[in-house]
Amino acid sequence: MTIQGLFLEMKPYIQPFERLLALQELRALADSEPIALPKVGQDEATLYEIITEVSPEFLASRLTYWETVRGDGAIAPRFITQQVRYEAASDAARNGGWIEALPETLPFNGHVPLPRRRTLRYGSHGIHEYRGKFFPQLVRSLLNIAGANEETVVLDPMCGSGTTLVEASILGCTSFGLDMNPLSVLMSQAKTEILAVAPVVVLNEYKQLEIDVLKVARKGALLNQLAWLDNLPARDREYLALWFAPELLTHLDPIMTRIQQTDQPACRKLFLIALSNILRGISWQKDDDLRVRKQEKQASNFDVTRLFLDELESSLKSVLSFLFEKNGRTVGKAQVIAGDACCAAETLPDQVGSVDVVITSPPYATALPYLDTDRLSLCYLNLLSRPEHRSRDYHMIGNREITERYRQSYLDTYRSEKSTLPEDIVTVIDRIHTLNENGDVGFRRRNLSALLAKYFLDMRRVFENLHTLVRPGSSVYVVIGNNHTIAGGERVDIETDTLLAQLGQNVGFALEEAISMEMLVSRDIFKKNASSAETILNFRHQS
Repeated sequence: MTIQGLFLEMKPYIQPFERLLALQELRALADSEPIALPKVGQDEATLYEIITEVSPEFLASRLTYWETVRGDGAIAPRFITQQVRYEAASDAARNGGWIEALPETLPFNGHVPLPRRRTLRYGSHGIHEYRGKFFPQLVRSLLNIAGANEETVVLDPMCGSGTTLVEASILGCTSFGLDMNPLSVLMSQAKTEILAVAPVVVLNEYKQLEIDVLKVARKGALLNQLAWLDNLPARDREYLALWFAPELLTHLDPIMTRIQQTDQPACRKLFLIALSNILRGISWQKDDDLRVRKQEKQASNFDVTRLFLDELESSLKSVLSFLFEKNGRTVGKAQVIAGDACCAAETLPDQVGSVDVVITSPPYATALPYLDTDRLSLCYLNLLSRPEHRSRDYHMIGNREITERYRQSYLDTYRSEKSTLPEDIVTVIDRIHTLNENGDVGFRRRNLSALLAKYFLDMRRVFENLHTLVRPGSSVYVVIGNNHTIAGGERVDIETDTLLAQLGQNVGFALEEAISMEMLVSRDIFKKNASSAETILNFRHQS
């Protein structure tokens, strides 16, 4: 291999922690130390030189936080990174015209309009709102830093909306994801499976669906036939009737019935997720509230068919722009399973000792009602019947709703197993318990010590399972944020990042690094619950 000097331009709008990751991924991929070339008046360099045997084409195909790669000399070709091309394609689709025009403009041939701001919703990442979603570029950079390639096995044991699995698939890795929320499983399956479908197939399925749905909407005669709703369990029908105007359920039914007739499985899942994403907005659920609270809305304000088709078109623009820009590149296979991260090794027995990289973002301790937020979609899509919600929620990691019986059970388990937890975790739990037991507090705060005990005992089991699944020397990345509570009138900080760092080390991982992240202000309906900062915990399995 020829040693050469290459010049790389970093994205100009990235945050400090992303600059750190940008340099780490460049070191890992080029096996060399970047040299900063600051410009006059520039606080931090965005141009770097690197002496390496690696080709500029390879670096351009892999790098995350970099815009361009070029060789030395005036006539050396300049390569736009593939990541920037994906992001630019998403911007072009979102700001462009009809979805049918995408094949005429993508893949880019010549000029690529460089994005001037962060693009997080490229490809299938742009599908469906999801609280707690983390940055796709973060995942891609961590995969690069870990040395991932087509032979790499990636795991996310709490896969949520599938961010890790999508990025692993794009890089050609084999990946596995677990989640206890059936909507998360469906979402992750839809996002990963659609990446392997030819764009012309997706377009054809969409066009036929649009024709059929509009035909039924114009005809109107079939609107009294509730083929989907009438076959749901009685308790689910009763529950949905409390949250949707009858005429809206009537208009949803032919859309759902037609989606079920879609032949291509990945397209069918994608269409289901698009329908799911409009359910909250047309229901009597308050739009900006995490809890299921009622707010009367006029059914006449909603054209259900138009809302669904607009939502689907928006999702498909994002997906198709990626597929056309991908231009036939092979993607890796992802397997998404409904399962508990506390039992990951039992759920994935064939992967014991074979996982190369773990990238996951666990729930915060008692921070969000994950399953509760998705009740309407879980019921309407027939993913989880209403009577099963509460029992499933009690077993979710980070849940915040329990009965008195569960509270006592969690505390009894904690007292018998607290010796397995690091001392700092025990101190926090015991302090909160004492303050709340001796104070005049409501039931939620009285339950907090029991819920924290369950959370950290659950996370201990997660780490134990990961230690069984990953190869010696493998990297485990955990992205987590902190929160706080008021106990007995005092503020108590719950430094989850520090506590999980200790917990991971307690089960046999070495903590290589902890990187503080500055979080963007979320633009979605969950922005009021967004954390201002998170931490990337980088563990390594010790042999």
